[in-house]
Amino acid sequence: MTRILGDPDAFVADALRGFVRAHGDEIALVDGGVVRAIPLESGKVAVLIGGGSGHSPAFAGYVGAGLAAGAVCGNIFTSPSTAQALRVAHAADAGGGVLFTFGKYAGDVIHFGEAERRLREEGVDARTVLITDDVASAPADSADERRGIAGIVCVFHVAGAAAERGDPIGEVERLAAHANSRTRSHGVAFAGCTLPGADHALFEVPAGQMSIGLGIHGEPGVRDVPMQSAPELAVTLAEPLLDERPEGCRRAAVIVNGLGSVKYEELFVLFGFVVEHLEAQDIEIVEPLCGEYVTSLDMAGVSLTVMWLDDELEELWKAPSSSPAFRKGIASTSGGVAGLRVADEPRSNEAAPERPAPATPAAIEAAGVARRLLRSAREAVGAEAEALGELDAVADDGDHGLGMVRGLTAATTASEWCAV
Repeated sequence: MTRILGDPDAFVADALRGFVRAHGDEIALVDGGVVRAIPLESGKVAVLIGGGSGHSPAFAGYVGAGLAAGAVCGNIFTSPSTAQALRVAHAADAGGGVLFTFGKYAGDVIHFGEAERRLREEGVDARTVLITDDVASAPADSADERRGIAGIVCVFHVAGAAAERGDPIGEVERLAAHANSRTRSHGVAFAGCTLPGADHALFEVPAGQMSIGLGIHGEPGVRDVPMQSAPELAVTLAEPLLDERPEGCRRAAVIVNGLGSVKYEELFVLFGFVVEHLEAQDIEIVEPLCGEYVTSLDMAGVSLTVMWLDDELEELWKAPSSSPAFRKGIASTSGGVAGLRVADEPRSNEAAPERPAPATPAAIEAAGVARRLLRSAREAVGAEAEALGELDAVADDGDHGLGMVRGLTAATTASEWCAV
């Protein structure tokens, strides 16, 4: 459970504000997420990542040289809005185009997709690469339907390193998609996670069991099996990834990732057996990672990610990077002046909005009806928020009630403001 919090509804904003204060030399807070404190050099591609919060150090932790130019941060396990994505994109855009890359989840696809469309209408070359590394979420012949889990780190770094060296957006897009096509992940959970302020987990794993095929938004696994020893678990996690090993590939980037409550010593125990198993399959492991890279609040679980390398992917995987959560070699951070940046100021080529015409009596009356309906909807949904969340948790992330209440509260507040 979450033990340190103020207002549960402000948890993400509070955490993000503190994170930026802790890393103010590297990242800056903007409305909708974060961007690099030192802006990109003119003409470079802005790689933008993001999604729902609750996955620390993703996503804000991967903003920096050799990685992302910005991160769009939604509420816990909830897709950020199109408006958030646009504001972060405007703050990060350096004239070389914008590449969105994120795990394939329905809300993210909708909202980032709309942001891409609007950016294109503004004349920005905006593109998207979806990350689909989770082998448990769909079979190999439907790999493009898979969701993204810890393999997002591999794609973030490949795309960011390509953008950092000055590749044009078409090449950055190609390399990100190539990295995704050769990245596979598989995870298990020992216990579910708990939303901030909640008093019970989104799902439970029976005593003495582990749940195979977890999702990072609090989704339960696809099946429960008896707990395994570390050598057995290493094989269980690795075998589906080995089944999709490209022919002739002998090199791989490997990530053993903790989901939030598994101690580092345990991760290292598992990592040792993973390495032994992969090396027995004649695989050379290149610059591996072991730690917490994509968590799910306080979930007790682990995942294994393998990116099958070729020459161009290995070069980018080894490339320097510098961000709060991911460092390799010595990465340049030149290109601007550090400091707080404001994302919601109009761009220089945007005309000032025209003052709206006075409302007619009929419009005022209709607005009053709409406000009353919104208040009633907020009260009705608020009374059933917990039940809606429990229903949602059966197959998804358990945030439906909270999300509906947040949305209706925001709409009601806006309607009251408009009436002033």
